[in-house]
Amino acid sequence: MTEATFLVVGLGNPGEEYAATRHNAGWLVLDVLAQRAGGRFSASRRCRADVLETRLGGPGGSRVVLAKPRSYMNESGGPVAALRDFYKIDPAHTVAVHDELDLPFGSLRLKFGGGDNGHNGLKSMRRSLGTGDFFRARFGIGRPPGRQDPADYVLKPFASAERKEVDVLAERAADAVEVLLAQGLEQAQQQFND
Repeated sequence: MTEATFLVVGLGNPGEEYAATRHNAGWLVLDVLAQRAGGRFSASRRCRADVLETRLGGPGGSRVVLAKPRSYMNESGGPVAALRDFYKIDPAHTVAVHDELDLPFGSLRLKFGGGDNGHNGLKSMRRSLGTGDFFRARFGIGRPPGRQDPADYVLKPFASAERKEVDVLAERAADAVEVLLAQGLEQAQQQFND
């Protein structure tokens, strides 16, 4: 039997102006996973993404393709579908790591399947993959204060008070992805869902 390969996609926007924004929480987590694996992302022209083929959890760990689509968030599905086709990975072995407005800042939730909840990256993935049956690692960023438009809020950098915690939260989300791949969803939810 062939060992399953997982596709772990960090959703975000390319470009320096978006690097530290709330919408790029997925990329922050993927950077942690790449650092832990001791690898570096390289550009895949075929798939319009930065990719790293590696193992998570050491030599006996899960085979994964870490990917950061080089499209804008609302067009993430095209590169994800291209990665699925190139690496022959079932959507059920795909993990989308993304920011989540409906979770308080600092919280994390893992789940399988579901809707897009207004998240344009997930909406694009569902459309391009033809299914919503993939894992989600939802990185809580909280709702905007007052009447601020959510679209503006997600494209702003984390507040200075939040910034102090973001690195620790990205490490925790990376831990959750590793447990999800190694031990399954139920175990990861028990340890990390809050």
